[in-house]
Amino acid sequence: MGKIKISAGFRIILFVLGFILVAAQKIPTTLDGPFQPVTQRFDSSLRLGSDDLPMDHPRLKRNVTGMFPEQIALALSTPTSMWISWITGDAQIGLNVAALDPSTVASEVWYGKESGKYTMNKTGVSLVYNQLYPYEGLWNYTSGIIHHVRIEGLEPETKYYYKCGDSSLAAASEEFVFETLPLPSPNNYPPRIAVVGDLGLTSNSSTTIDHLTSNDPSIILMVGDLTYANQYLTTGGKGASCFSCQFPDAPIRETYQPRWDGWRRFMEPLISRVPMMVVEGNHEIEPQAAGVTFKSYLSRFSVPSNESGSNSNFYYSFDAGGAHFIMLGAYTDYNQTGIQYAWLKDDLHKIDRSVTPWVVAAWHPPWYNSYSSHYQEFECMRLQMEELLYQYGIDIVFSGHVHAYERMNRVYNHTLDPCGPVYITVGDGGNIEKVEVDHADEPGKCPSPGDNVPEFGGVCHLNFSSGPAKGQFCWDRQPEWSAYRESSFGHGILEVVNSTHALWTWHRNQEIYGLNTPGDQIYIVRQPQLCSSASKHSQIMICVHRIAAFSNNSITISKRCCNSSASLFVPWIHVFFVFLDLFFPSMVVDLRS
Repeated sequence: MGKIKISAGFRIILFVLGFILVAAQKIPTTLDGPFQPVTQRFDSSLRLGSDDLPMDHPRLKRNVTGMFPEQIALALSTPTSMWISWITGDAQIGLNVAALDPSTVASEVWYGKESGKYTMNKTGVSLVYNQLYPYEGLWNYTSGIIHHVRIEGLEPETKYYYKCGDSSLAAASEEFVFETLPLPSPNNYPPRIAVVGDLGLTSNSSTTIDHLTSNDPSIILMVGDLTYANQYLTTGGKGASCFSCQFPDAPIRETYQPRWDGWRRFMEPLISRVPMMVVEGNHEIEPQAAGVTFKSYLSRFSVPSNESGSNSNFYYSFDAGGAHFIMLGAYTDYNQTGIQYAWLKDDLHKIDRSVTPWVVAAWHPPWYNSYSSHYQEFECMRLQMEELLYQYGIDIVFSGHVHAYERMNRVYNHTLDPCGPVYITVGDGGNIEKVEVDHADEPGKCPSPGDNVPEFGGVCHLNFSSGPAKGQFCWDRQPEWSAYRESSFGHGILEVVNSTHALWTWHRNQEIYGLNTPGDQIYIVRQPQLCSSASKHSQIMICVHRIAAFSNNSITISKRCCNSSASLFVPWIHVFFVFLDLFFPSMVVDLRS
C-alpha cells in the first residue's frame, strides 16, 4: 500500500488532539474495540417500573382557557427554518363528539431577536383529527385545533423570541425562546444531542425528562413510542402493561387519546425551546375503523418530510451542523422495491461528507438486540436495508422498542466489523410496560422462532450460519457484538467533538439522585480513510491491527489474520506513531502486510 503523507502542521494537531483525548481523559474509544461483552444486572433494590401519572397531575393538566395556545413544540425544518406547533380549543371524548372548525382560529407566530420585540411574523395551517370506533360502548375522540407554522430566514446560532396564537382573538401564548443550530459544516455541531425512546408518562418518565432537561440539550431525537395512549380503554380505564392480556375481549385495540394531550403538556417546558425530532413506533399505530392508522402521530407532529424530499412523515432527514440525520420508518414499506428505500438511496447519495461528515440514522425497533423481548423481530428490515447503510458508511444507529439499554460493538451482518455502525438501543425512557431484564442468551430465556412477530412486515427469523452461535437461534452467552447492556431507565447525550470524534454518554436515571457516574460512556471515532466505500474492498486497510515491528528504518504495521474481529489502533499506539512521525520524519508509517 502507499505511504500516508501528513503535513507537519496537521501532524502537530493530531498529536495534541490525541494526547488530550487519551491522557487527559480515561474514556474508552471505539478504536479500543471490539470490547468484551459486559452485562450490568438489574439492581434488585429498584422497581421494574412505575404507574402512569394521572390526567389531573399538574404536569398533564390543561392550564389555559378558550383559544389560548398550549402544547407548544418545535421541530427543525431546514438549517434556517423551524416548525412551531401548538393546539387551541378543547378536545372532546365520548359517545357523541363534534369536531371543531379549524378555520375559526388563525395560526400566527410573531418572532424576533429581542425579547418583546417581534419584527417578523408568519402564518401557517391548522387541522383537527378524529379517533373513531363504531363499536358499542367505545368512546370516540376529536382533537383540539392543531396548528403548524414554518418560520424561515433564521440566522444560525442565534436566539429568537416568539409567541403564537390568533391576534384577532387577542389569544396569544406567553413568550418562548429558542436558539438555532449551526449551519452544516465539518467544524460546527450542536452542543448536545439528546436521544430517548419509549418514554410514556410514568413517574420514571418524569425522572428521565427532568434528568434530560438538566443536561441542557440543543436538539432531541425521540425514537418512537411516545405516549402509550393505546394501553388504555377509550373510556380512560386503567393503563395496562399488556393490553391484549388485560382486555382480551376488546373488539379493537383501543386508545385513550387525552393521554396525547397530557403528554404534549408534560413535554412543553422542554420542547417549546428545544426542537424535538420524532419517528413513529408501534404504539403510534393506533388502529381505528376502516383501517385508519397513525392518525395522532401524523396530525400532531411537524417533520421535514417535504424539505428532505420524502413527502412522508414516516421517514425523512435533516442536517444539524456537520451531522446528517436519517429517520427511517419501520412500520411502513421498507422493502428494496418500495418508495422509502428509493428515497433512502437517493438521500444517502446526496450527502456531502466534506460538509456533514457524520451520518446518524434512527428508527424504532433495533436490528441488533440480545434481550428476549423483540429478539430478531425486525430481521426482515435489516435484510432489506443494512447493506445500503453499510455501503454509505453510516456512523451511528439509534433505536428503541426494547425497554433497556444496549450498545453494540461495530457490527455488520451479525459479524464484528470495524467499519460497521455503532448500534445503540435507548428504549429505556420509562414507560408503563416496565424495564426488560431477560436476555435471549440466558438458560430458558431464548424465544421460540414463532415469538416476536412484528406488527408490520414479515418474519425473517434465522439461525446463525457462522461464528460462535453457528446453527443456533440464540447465542449461549452474550453475543460478541453486544458490548454493554443494562436494565435501567435513562437517556443518552451525543456530543460531536469534530469530524472524527463524538462522545456518547448514557445516563441512567439513578444519576439524578446523586450518583454522578455515567452508566456508559465512549468516544465513537470515525475512520473515513479506512472505511469509505472506496477503501472497504481493501482488507489490508480494514484489518490493520495493533502489532508493530521495526524494519528498515520504518515502522511496519502488520495485520493479523484479517478477520472481522481485528480491531484498529488503540489510542496510545496511535499517539505513539504520530509522535514518531512528528519528531522523526524519516520514519514513515507504511501500511503493508
